[in-house]
Amino acid sequence: MESSDRLLPQTRRILGGAGWYSGRRVDTSRWSAELAADGYPPLHAAAVEFLAEFGGLSIPYGGSGISRAREAIALVPTLCDGEADRFIEWGQDIGHDLAPIGELAGGTCSWTNLGIDERGEIYTVIDGLATFGRMPDALDWLILGYMPRDLM
Repeated sequence: MESSDRLLPQTRRILGGAGWYSGRRVDTSRWSAELAADGYPPLHAAAVEFLAEFGGLSIPYGGSGISRAREAIALVPTLCDGEADRFIEWGQDIGHDLAPIGELAGGTCSWTNLGIDERGEIYTVIDGLATFGRMPDALDWLILGYMPRDLM
């Protein structure tokens, strides 16, 4: 996966306000175990790498964005508990392994799960599938309020 050093300055500031810093590393083993117990396949390397750097961060609602509102983001993969079948089935449809990384707009009518594939592409995963693209650009798009591109 591409380095977070390539994130836009505004994205880095917003992430910094949520507790992120360059080189941040958190233990992902608890999430891995909880997700496995919930029926998810083991986290692939891109998911582990993403969660080790960004997992546990919460970014509050941020106002207007570029092509959609900057909604609250919680990068806690266990917020996707109970959704393993959805991740597995959508992953099969697109031929990639989708792993949960958190949720977008939690607690609102526009709530959606967030997932990442083995190539570092970030998706919204709910009744449809949309992509923010690949890391690190995907994190810029997600945080700064760009509309994801619908896939299905």
